Amino acid sequence: MPKRRRAALLPSNIALLQNLVRRDPGSYKEEFLVQYRHYATQKEILATNPGGFHDTEAFLDQIGFIAQVCTCYPNETKEYPEDLADLLKKHHTVLPVELREKIVQSLVLLRNRGSITSERLIQIIFPLLTTTNSKTFRKDIYATLVRLLKHANRNAKAPKLNRTVQTLLFTLLESSDGAAAAPDGLWAAKLTRELWRRSIWDDPRAVEIMKQAALHGNTKVAIAGVSFFLGVDREREKADRKKRGLVDDDNSSDASSDDDDGDKPQVAGIKHRIGVNKKTGKRARKLEAAMRALKKKGKVAALPTQLNFSAIHLLHDPQGFAERLFGQTLSRGGGNKFTLEQRIQVLNLISRLIGVHKLSVLGVYSYLLKYLTPKQQNVTQFMAATAQASHDLVPPDVLSPVIRKIADEFVSDGVAAEVAAAGLNTIREILTRNPLAIEADLLQDLTAYKGSKSKSVMMAARSLIGLYREVAPEMLSRKDRGKVASMEMSATAVAGQAKKLQYGVENIVEGIPGLELLEQWRKEQGLDKHDAEDAATKEAEDDDDAWNIDISDSEASEGGWIDVESDMEYNVSDDEAGIQDDHNTDTEDDDDDDDDDSDKEEDVEENQPEAKRAKTEDAVQTLMATKILTPADFQKLEELRTKAGLDKILHGGKAAAAMQHEDAVDATSLLGPKTGKTNKMERMAAVMEGREDRQFGSKKSKKDNQPHSTTNKEKARKKNFIMMIHKRDVQGKNKKSLRDKQKVLRAHIERQKKSKGKR
Repeated sequence: MPKRRRAALLPSNIALLQNLVRRDPGSYKEEFLVQYRHYATQKEILATNPGGFHDTEAFLDQIGFIAQVCTCYPNETKEYPEDLADLLKKHHTVLPVELREKIVQSLVLLRNRGSITSERLIQIIFPLLTTTNSKTFRKDIYATLVRLLKHANRNAKAPKLNRTVQTLLFTLLESSDGAAAAPDGLWAAKLTRELWRRSIWDDPRAVEIMKQAALHGNTKVAIAGVSFFLGVDREREKADRKKRGLVDDDNSSDASSDDDDGDKPQVAGIKHRIGVNKKTGKRARKLEAAMRALKKKGKVAALPTQLNFSAIHLLHDPQGFAERLFGQTLSRGGGNKFTLEQRIQVLNLISRLIGVHKLSVLGVYSYLLKYLTPKQQNVTQFMAATAQASHDLVPPDVLSPVIRKIADEFVSDGVAAEVAAAGLNTIREILTRNPLAIEADLLQDLTAYKGSKSKSVMMAARSLIGLYREVAPEMLSRKDRGKVASMEMSATAVAGQAKKLQYGVENIVEGIPGLELLEQWRKEQGLDKHDAEDAATKEAEDDDDAWNIDISDSEASEGGWIDVESDMEYNVSDDEAGIQDDHNTDTEDDDDDDDDDSDKEEDVEENQPEAKRAKTEDAVQTLMATKILTPADFQKLEELRTKAGLDKILHGGKAAAAMQHEDAVDATSLLGPKTGKTNKMERMAAVMEGREDRQFGSKKSKKDNQPHSTTNKEKARKKNFIMMIHKRDVQGKNKKSLRDKQKVLRAHIERQKKSKGKR
């Protein structure tokens, strides 16, 4: 039987034809055109009867074949991408699942080959997200969009493509909003959140998309937009840490070095095994692979940290956004369609906006009054929102009723300790942001709970006292002010510089706090003397250079007049000064001298702190004007501030109160430390938490955790007993007499008694 030629196999063997066309497009053009005409025929049949099309497998092969080799015949296949797009757009609801997936894959392949642009591909597949009824197809389109945008923004940002997609998302949200309020805009919110989490989009336009989603008429879309602003930044930080290869811990932002070392390849162990065992090529390649992995991990961990702004900080017109969000979701007309948990989410976002941007939405505080009762469900969430919505630009008259309501409802002798602690902690969080929002009488009543028997209530009251010792000690009773605050009040009163808190006046920090400590430390270490010696040496060298000039001009001017300034003071000799002193002594009375001396002593005593302060300020100004501080100086300054207790002022006092309006308040932290008995589950959870990093059993040395050789004695312990039965030690035990065994047993008993006696 004669052999069939290869050309006869080509029309039916698509894979072989594809390989040959790529190698030599000109020689196999006729075979390609045969397949292309067959594809066109199949496409017309499919367009005529989409539901009754049965030759799916052959059509899938033809679509994939043409997509692979279309770059070899660009003129013949210029209509091919539009044919696929038209086929997908018109018949995607009735096409088989595998055919739809193949068409999308072919379009992506055409985009990779440059046959169509990324913008055109997105315009083809994006409308299918909302029109198709297949969940699988929607999932595939969503994953394709994410991969496409990730690939386009991999090396550098693609502003044109990003702007095109963002415009489509804006249009989708606007078209789905209105009286019907369809949930189609949920895909816009989902896609934007995923791209933000991956740090593909980090511009204000993406934030505006989610802002519009939060104001959407559909409940699901609105809650998706609200959730974006509340939690997407933590998700992005977690994804960034995972990308860098760092271990993410929910309880702490820093990963421990032990966890990081556990993920690295054990290079030391591999080197040890190669040195001990036989050297083979496989072991050498394994070592090289481990070294490459270690080097790659070090490069990923050493990547520079990007400065990612929070989505709340990138908002345009946050005042208008907060007002519209409050009016649409929490007002009487719009709040009925939201559940209590959803209203809490919206309220949390509004309070965060007010605190971060220092907005003025006064209706929020009257809205919160009706929820601030101990019997309210999830009351700690409302209390946290109240604290977050407070800042120093809120009028004290607006916050005073809120604090009064919390004090009346939560802080009293007839409530439980947890309730009182939550009330006091909430009041402290509010007053940290706005200390003027409480009257002195109410503050002193609240601080009286410092003697409570409950630890949580006592700690909450003491924290309130500690806050006002720093910001406004005059509002506390005299016994609660403390020694330091009382001395500062006395010093400022004597100097006439007593300042009270005023609404709308911000404390501006001038200079570098704690710089006087650095100056004092330099004097103690003698660094200023070395600097002075260097300056004196340089000045002496300059004087030597000046004396080397020609002095003929100075000798010629010796016989002339000398200019004397009339205002300059000159020192007079003792003989000449004695006449004037005797004259002054004769004209003054002794009583006046005594009075003057006593007045001078009092003036010296009063002006001594002021003079010392002025001297310190002069030294600090001299240091700032004559020396450039290095990073080492700033590091030492931080240590001195910590040692002197200034870190409490910088990070826990007025400066912290000025910046704490941007911090979110944890609702669980308002309850304070938990006291009282715990149930068995809580005790077991605490026990298991303490066992996480512990090693049970015999303690092992550091050498046991590292790869090392073992001794013959250690190897003998692990051997089978049959292998050791002929050894001298084993045979000797069997041949011992009864008397020898008694001696060994008695010696063992004596050792046990001695060890117990030492204990």
